[in-house]
Amino acid sequence: MSSLLPSFRSAKRLALLAIAPVFIGSCTALTEVPKDALTPDNAFTTEEEILAGVASVYAGLRGTMWGYWNLSEITTDELVVPTRGSDWYDNGRWLEIHRQGWQENSGSALDDMNGMWNDLFSGVARANLMISVIEASNATNKDQTLAELRTLRAFYYYLLQSMFGGVPLVTNTEVSQRARATRPEVFSFIESELLAAEPLLPNSWPASQYGRVTKGAANAILASLYLNAAVFNRETGVSATAYNSCATINIGGGTACAAAIAAADRVINSGQYNINGNWADNFSNNNTTASAENIFVVVHTAQPGLGMSLPMRALHYNQLVPSPWNGFAALADTYRAFDAGDARRDIFLIGQQYSYNTGAAVQDRTGNPLIFTDTIANIESAAENEGPRLMKFPPLPGAPDGDSHPNDFTFFRLSEMYLIKAEAQNESGQTAAAITNINLVRARHFTPPSPIAGGLSAAQVRDAILNERLFELAGEAKRRLDLIRFGRYTAARRSCQTAGAICNNPARPDYVILMPIPLTQMQNNTLLVQNPGY
Repeated sequence: MSSLLPSFRSAKRLALLAIAPVFIGSCTALTEVPKDALTPDNAFTTEEEILAGVASVYAGLRGTMWGYWNLSEITTDELVVPTRGSDWYDNGRWLEIHRQGWQENSGSALDDMNGMWNDLFSGVARANLMISVIEASNATNKDQTLAELRTLRAFYYYLLQSMFGGVPLVTNTEVSQRARATRPEVFSFIESELLAAEPLLPNSWPASQYGRVTKGAANAILASLYLNAAVFNRETGVSATAYNSCATINIGGGTACAAAIAAADRVINSGQYNINGNWADNFSNNNTTASAENIFVVVHTAQPGLGMSLPMRALHYNQLVPSPWNGFAALADTYRAFDAGDARRDIFLIGQQYSYNTGAAVQDRTGNPLIFTDTIANIESAAENEGPRLMKFPPLPGAPDGDSHPNDFTFFRLSEMYLIKAEAQNESGQTAAAITNINLVRARHFTPPSPIAGGLSAAQVRDAILNERLFELAGEAKRRLDLIRFGRYTAARRSCQTAGAICNNPARPDYVILMPIPLTQMQNNTLLVQNPGY
């Protein structure tokens, strides 16, 4: 269909009007077809409609930037949303997320998790609809477009099973309740879809088609899938307190580690991406053209509703016009984990703050200099200036609205492929090779260089990899899954530096490594079975 797509960004804007309102509520529990629903029989009869339908599957990825991103970050040791006076309490929902205190009918489950469930299954439903349309059509490059849609559907399922474990597998447009598939069954589905699609995808697209999935995107998802196989490929037996190694799972004729290395190598050796250059370009307002490293992104545009809102969640009310929301903060322990000589530490805002519009020093709402601290004394009653702010994706001064910052969000980058390869090598007994790949990632961030020392044990390198993933990938929705794989997700941690129950989060029960299926979904679909512990 490449001949149909003069501007993929324009097509994605059109897609919002063409299809976005169709999928409302649970996409696995509908019992009747709404009269205004789009189906293969009543829509997508022209090339323009088909274009908008395909683009709508991509447009659905923007929904991941709220529920999925928030739950991947705030449930970990990276971020917290403290209550600041009357702001950000929301019936305790944000602190519940950070403390991993959710249940199937709690505030975060009925709001954040339910919204995430609907967003991700809407992506599946859109993909299924367009797959059925393309299969029945004479569309240009039909096989390639079907591979593209199957890759996107597999990615939506990758995110679903990461959060919820076994979920219904829906591969057609039939409207009916669906029973839960096991997590290994979902893993196998994702793997088989990506393996089938990858040979049919292009290595790259013309600039006007930027954002569409490629061989690199399919292989990057596969590399992550295999690295996490000991978590993703087990219905039970995932350890909440010990490392879950890809060496313990067989894939084909070898280990999942070997499969992860092979998939990462297909990206690394493709010649399509380059790890050298300015690291900050990967996250900038113009990273569409500035980055040579980004593999799979959520495309954003500087228009209301079509951009990202990550800068707004962290910046103080007075740092930008229109006014940000002054919510999300990094934990002190996370900020302090970064070496002072590591250029990546610059993603945090600390000390006197300045306006992104004028460059002038900013005051808080009481007229005092706005100085961000590196600690939060009490996350239940935080001052407006407390906590470092993670600003990896900087705002665009003059953006027309809070959700109109044009930075494309990076789901996968080339540097992560080196870190995936290093971790899988270390688990395969290739520790020296793993150190080489870690140091390749570190090299551009230190002057003078600060490599990981040779001669470390496999256990020491494992710890170094977890740290390096924090330094390299903070704010990219990776930390929850990393902590689960390393057996540290449920461990006790500090959310501030003052002793006492307010600040210390005790260790949580093992079952919270999976989110509960929200009560709303359980009520809508009587065939669903709740995850254990809820």
